[in-house]
This record gives sequence, structure tokens and C-alpha cells, in this order.
Amino acid sequence: MGVFSRLSDIINANLNSLLDKAEDPEKIVRLMIQEMEDTLVEVRSAAAKVIAERKERERQLGVLEQEQLDWEYKAELALSKDREDLAKAALIERQKAFDMCDQLNAEISVLDDALRASEEDIAKLQTKLRDARARQNAIMTRLESANNRVKLREMTHGSKVNDAFSRFDLLERRVDFAEGRADALSLGAPKKTLEEEIAELQSAEKVDAELAALKARMNKGE
Repeated sequence: MGVFSRLSDIINANLNSLLDKAEDPEKIVRLMIQEMEDTLVEVRSAAAKVIAERKERERQLGVLEQEQLDWEYKAELALSKDREDLAKAALIERQKAFDMCDQLNAEISVLDDALRASEEDIAKLQTKLRDARARQNAIMTRLESANNRVKLREMTHGSKVNDAFSRFDLLERRVDFAEGRADALSLGAPKKTLEEEIAELQSAEKVDAELAALKARMNKGE
């Protein structure tokens, strides 16, 4: 199973579980990104193992190539000493080393294919992660905006606002009642006669004159 098929199965399983529980969108997006990040770490870890195995094969290959040269030298030495039997045995060992080199090269080729596949998977995952994070920001912005609209509507149409306006209505009724009582007290009161109104003016005039005289005396005392 490919890494993206497996990742898709994991994400879909978790998403279905969250959706069944009616979880919030922010949590779902975080889960998707976390799954992708965990998979990226896993793929990189697998790629690191492949690289380590390839280095080990290359090290073994270098040893075997040196063995081939050594056995070839030994075969030449044996022939120079008229020991064809030893030369033949040395060539057989050289061939064994050669065959093992072929096997190692085949294994290295397989590891190279696996490493290329891992590199492609890592590049795709990084691209998808960048896209997911960008979409996460967009989703979070939309979600925050929606939540703010809900809060604003609750503030303007909720019970608190209605209760406040109900209290305003009560206060206005109390003011109306107080004003009514004041108006009621003046009902039926006798109107002042012309003489009473003139007497009030004369009394006020005397007070004004006394106030002016008092100010004048105080100014002289200064």
C-alpha cells in the first residue's frame, strides 16, 4: 500500500469518527495536519534507513572489489610460480567476489528505487502540508468570523438586550407615574390674583435693592 493511500485511510477513519461526534472544524483540520506531519516523519525515517543500508552495501561492494584485485594478483603470482592449481583456485575466489558484487549492485539498484520513491513522497507531502496549512488559516479566519457574527447577533437579539430594554420600559413607566403625581398636585390649585402677583414683584424688587446696597457697603469696606 502506498504512503498516500495509507495516509488517506487514516485521515478518513479519524475524520469519520470526528464527524460522527459532531466535532468542531478546527479540531478536524488540526487532526488532518497532524496525521500528515506524522506521516512525513515516518517517511523521512524510512528514507534514512534506506540511505544507511545503501551506504553499507557500497562499503561491502568496495571490499569485494578489492578482493577481486587481490585474488587476481594471487592468480598471477601462482602462474608465475608454475602453480596452475593455485592460480585456478584464486580465480574461482575472484569469481565469487565478482558474483557477490553483482548481487550487491542489484540490491543497491533496488534501494535507489526505494529512495527515489521516498523523495517523491516527501516532496508531495511537503506540498500538501503547505496547502493544508494555508487552507487551515483560511478556515480558521472564516470560523472566527462566523463565531463573531453569532456573538454579535446574540448580543443584539439575545435575552440580555431584551432584558435591558424591558428595564428601560419599567423606568419610563416610573417616570411617567412621577410626572403624573406632580401634575396631579397642581390640579385644582387656586390661581394667584393680580394683587398677589404685583406684591410678589414688589417683594422681589426690595430684595434686589437690599442686595445691591449690601454689595456697595462691602466694596467701600475694601
